[in-house]
Amino acid sequence: MVATRITVNGKETPISPAAPHTTVLDFLRDRGLTGTKEGCAEGECGACSVLVARPGVDKPTDWVAVNACLVPVAALDGQEIVTSEGLATAGAPGSPPTLHPVQQEMAVRGGSQCGYCTPGFICSMAAEYYRPDRGADAADSTDAEHGPNGFDLHALSGNLCRCTGYRPIRDAAFAVGTPTDGDPLARRREQHPPAPATTDHAQGDSVFLRRKTLAETVRLLREQPDAVVLAGSTDWGVEVNIRSRRADRVVAVDRLPELRELRIDPDRIEIGAALTLTEIERRLDGGVPLLAELFPQFASRLIRNGATLGGNLGTGSPIGDSPPALLALEASVVLTDADGEREVPLAEYFTGYRRSVRRPGELIRAVRIPLPLAPVAAFHKIAKRRFDDISSVAVAFALDIQDGIVRKARIGLGGVAATPIRALATEATLEGEPWVAETVDAAARELRGEGTPMSDHRASSLYRSAMLGQSLRKLYARTTEAVSS
Repeated sequence: MVATRITVNGKETPISPAAPHTTVLDFLRDRGLTGTKEGCAEGECGACSVLVARPGVDKPTDWVAVNACLVPVAALDGQEIVTSEGLATAGAPGSPPTLHPVQQEMAVRGGSQCGYCTPGFICSMAAEYYRPDRGADAADSTDAEHGPNGFDLHALSGNLCRCTGYRPIRDAAFAVGTPTDGDPLARRREQHPPAPATTDHAQGDSVFLRRKTLAETVRLLREQPDAVVLAGSTDWGVEVNIRSRRADRVVAVDRLPELRELRIDPDRIEIGAALTLTEIERRLDGGVPLLAELFPQFASRLIRNGATLGGNLGTGSPIGDSPPALLALEASVVLTDADGEREVPLAEYFTGYRRSVRRPGELIRAVRIPLPLAPVAAFHKIAKRRFDDISSVAVAFALDIQDGIVRKARIGLGGVAATPIRALATEATLEGEPWVAETVDAAARELRGEGTPMSDHRASSLYRSAMLGQSLRKLYARTTEAVSS
C-alpha cells in the first residue's frame, strides 16, 4: 500500500497518522499552520479557505479556493495546496518574508482588524488574483461588484468579516494588479496539476478509498454498497463536523475522468456529475441561461468550487438549488453501476424525502439537458440573505412563448414538498394560453397551491405559497418590460 501524502506550501508531507475523517483544516493546524482558522465548520464563513491546484479551464492548472473545514485531507492525497503562510516569499536569513501582493494590499488599505478572518480572505482573494481571464474582464467592469482590474467580488462571497467592514477589503481587492512573470504560483499554472492517486487510507475500521477509473470504482461500490460516496464534501463535511458522523467506508469520485466531461451535442448537453459548479459555469459561459441565473445564487464561490451536480442530486434534499432548475430544463440523470448504465428523467428520480431511484452501488455519472432550450428562463430564490443561504422557496421557469402564446411551460419547485417537484397543474394552465396578465393571474393562483409547503424557522407555509404566485407575476413583469423597452 502506497503511503498517502500531500504537498503543502511546496513541501511534501505524509497524511498519516490523520484519521480518514480528518479535515484539511485540522490537519494543517495540527502541523502549526494556524493561519487556517475554524469559524463555523460548515463552509459559511471562509476563515478556513486554502488554495488547491486543480485542472484548469483556460490554463493547465487553476488555483482554486476551497473550505478546508469540509474537505477530508485524504481526499487530497497526492495533491498540492497553498495556505496563507505559503503565499509570502521567504526573505534573506534574518529578514522578514516579502508579502504577497494580495497580503500587501490588505495591509496598506486597512483590510484587517482582529485578523481572524483575514487569512481566509487572502486565500480567496489570491484565487481570484490568479484567475487567468481576470484581466479580460476589466473592460466589462461596469458595476459595484467588479473592479477596474477585473476583480469579481463574488470570489469573496463565502468570506465573512465581523469587525473591519467590507469597504477596505473591497478596496484591497480592486487595487491588486496582475501577477508578474517571476511569480512562482503564476508560473505553476502552466503545468498540469498532480494526477489523482489511488488511495487506501485506513485507520482502525475506517478507510478512505479512491480509484482511478469509473470501472474500478463501480466494482468497489458493488463490494461496498453502503460506502459514503464523496465528491465535493460540501454536504458530508457538515455532517462530520456538526453531527459527528463517521463512515466505515468513504469512496471518492470527484476526480474520475468519466464523471468530469462536458459535451454539447446537437440535441443535448451532457454535464459530468463530478464537475464543480464553478467549472460548469465557466465552461458553459452563459450558454444555458437558466443555469447562468442559478449559479450566482448557489451558496458561495467557495462552495461552488467544490460542490457538484451529482452531489446536489445524490443527497436528495428537497431544498437543493439545482433540482428545480434541472426539472424546468427537463433534465435526466445517467446512473451507472457494474452492470451498465441507465437514463432516468429527473422528474422520476426523486421518490421521497432524501430518497431516489438510485440503487445501492449505483453512481450518478452525468446530467443530460435536451436541446433546444426554452427562450424564456428564470431562477427565483427566496431566502433571508442574497447569497450563501438556504432557500425558503426556489422556483425555476423555462417557457416557450411564440406569437404571444405559451407553447410550452416547465416549472421546477424546491422547498415546497418532500422532494423537488414539477408544477404540473400550473404548466397545464399556461400552455396554449396567451401570455397576458389574466393568464398569469390564473396560473399564479394555481401555482400557490402546488406542493405541500410547511412552516419552519425559514418561512411559514402561507409565505411559501404566496411567494410561488408572486414569482410567476415577477417573471411576467420582466418579460413585458423587456418587450416594451
